[in-house]
Amino acid sequence: MNVVALRTVNTDRPLAAVPGRIARVEVFDDLADAAPHWRALEAAAALATPYQRYEFLALWQQHVGASAGFVPFIVVGFDVLGVPLFLLPLGARTFAPWRVVEFLGGKHANFNMGLWRRDTAASISADDLRDVLKRLAGRADVLTLRNQPLTWNGTTNPLALLAHQRSANSGFSGALFSDFDALLQARTSSSTRKKMRKKERALAARGAIRFARAETTADTHRVLAVFFKQKSARMHKMGITDVFGDTHVRIFIEAATSAKLADGNPLIELYSLSVGDVIVATMAGMTGDGRFCGMFNSMVEGLYAAESPGEQLLWQLVRHCCRRGLETFDLGIGEAEYKGLFCGDVEPLFDSFLRLSPAGRLLAPAAAVAEAAKRTIKQNATLWSLVRGLRRMRGRIPTL
Repeated sequence: MNVVALRTVNTDRPLAAVPGRIARVEVFDDLADAAPHWRALEAAAALATPYQRYEFLALWQQHVGASAGFVPFIVVGFDVLGVPLFLLPLGARTFAPWRVVEFLGGKHANFNMGLWRRDTAASISADDLRDVLKRLAGRADVLTLRNQPLTWNGTTNPLALLAHQRSANSGFSGALFSDFDALLQARTSSSTRKKMRKKERALAARGAIRFARAETTADTHRVLAVFFKQKSARMHKMGITDVFGDTHVRIFIEAATSAKLADGNPLIELYSLSVGDVIVATMAGMTGDGRFCGMFNSMVEGLYAAESPGEQLLWQLVRHCCRRGLETFDLGIGEAEYKGLFCGDVEPLFDSFLRLSPAGRLLAPAAAVAEAAKRTIKQNATLWSLVRGLRRMRGRIPTL
């Protein structure tokens, strides 16, 4: 653990001695050491997404992050009484000659944020944050903080006070109703509902339809085995690298879908839609603060595909979330036609590339330009269609 004394912006003045104001910052290189402060913020209903949950990131670091070269770089700010005010769940790794700090969770976290006491989030200033960065100088070269929501559940993300740019992707979410039928009436046309009912009847003609959440270890393993197979086939067809093909990632997903939270719910909830004994679609996500966050999904190819099993599973899952009393449903980042049905609200995301050392002067702007170029391509229909076409062509190349 590294300890960083935090002064006010005028470093000639003494440490802040007011409860509720940042008095010091500590950097932890072990998640277990940071855990008590992490838990304290979670218990205080800190502003955070489910992707910043301790159990999720601890499993990710254990099974994925460590093998990818990440070393925890957990930044915690305290007041003079030792109360944790915020926590940034970061990790550092080396890209010679630079030491780069990023959010833990990698591609498996759709939204990246710190954990913030809500009073701290409301009162912290850009000068406060810049002073935190000064105290981190020399411990790394660059902070590359991607896919940060501008707001979360109606509250502004404090890191938006620092220099940033629009992310290449946006998030997509929608408000839920307690009555699913009322939600359908509000979000869909009669022709859409008629078409889906027709597809449901066609699917039912092939066998009994069953929507279920995996509750037992055996159920989890069975559904995951199908998910990995379906996802791999889909990614190959699209010409995209299968991020779930890595052994470390599969072990992480297996651990996170098997782990239980204090309330008895799975850390990652895993759902499936079956026709008879055949699983035709899967979807997984996490819940927190009245919100379901979709993480990954798959659907069968071939015989059942014409009946849109993925969309049928989505309807069932949204109905389930309405019955649970959840208030928001999101399908993560990245545009897709199926997201518009229940997730019509676009949630802007931003990236921050902040140098912490003289060596970072080259890398920070280069990373910012690269991400801006990626966003330009994705926002240009012609260019993005070309990229997807090239990927599909690659997917048709036989593997040896």
